[in-house]
Amino acid sequence: MKQQNSNNNSSQISAYPAPQRIDFTEFEQRLPWLTLLMDAYLITDQGISESINREEKQGKKLACARGCATCCESHETIPVYPLELMGMYWYATEVLSGELRNMLKAQLHHLDTLQSCPFLIENSCSIHAVRPMACRSFNVFNTPCHKGEDAYYTRRQDVLTPLKKYQDDAWFIMLPFYKIKNKTERRKMIKGGVMHKMAKVMRELNWSALASQMDNFEK
Repeated sequence: MKQQNSNNNSSQISAYPAPQRIDFTEFEQRLPWLTLLMDAYLITDQGISESINREEKQGKKLACARGCATCCESHETIPVYPLELMGMYWYATEVLSGELRNMLKAQLHHLDTLQSCPFLIENSCSIHAVRPMACRSFNVFNTPCHKGEDAYYTRRQDVLTPLKKYQDDAWFIMLPFYKIKNKTERRKMIKGGVMHKMAKVMRELNWSALASQMDNFEK
């Protein structure tokens, strides 16, 4: 996408579009924690956008594209935090509809046969709007991942390193959900990385409970 430079009228390529906050106004009026989550996700996405643009200005080319789901299939230790988990439960239960909802429920009810992320449906994330920060942050340059490859370990130099400032700002927004409202305490937790002790491994969680909740919501 070409973008006009107002200073010298020369055109330049905008490598990665500016992220937009997803608006769930109706739900956010009822669920205050959802505002914290979506605000934090916007900050995360802004940081990723800036990081990608910086890398592409250095000559790298983003390899990730729509329809590529290798990381969703191969990564076994994706972290998910309690607030993110609430968002995933809410979105799957109250927002997803139609055939996609039915496919996800069926998949979550049969996790014993699943070899990928529980939310991957036909090479696409069924909860993309509320996917975890770890998923948002994982981006690979130059060459798409090979089947079964985790590029973080095979070619770390091609994996994006998110800008810490944006990550810290996102955490600063979310920490009141965990009853850490004092700004000084929040900064201390972020600096010490204390919040990472709350993370769970996505594939190890009991997602069949979510399928049951989706069933009950429909009754």
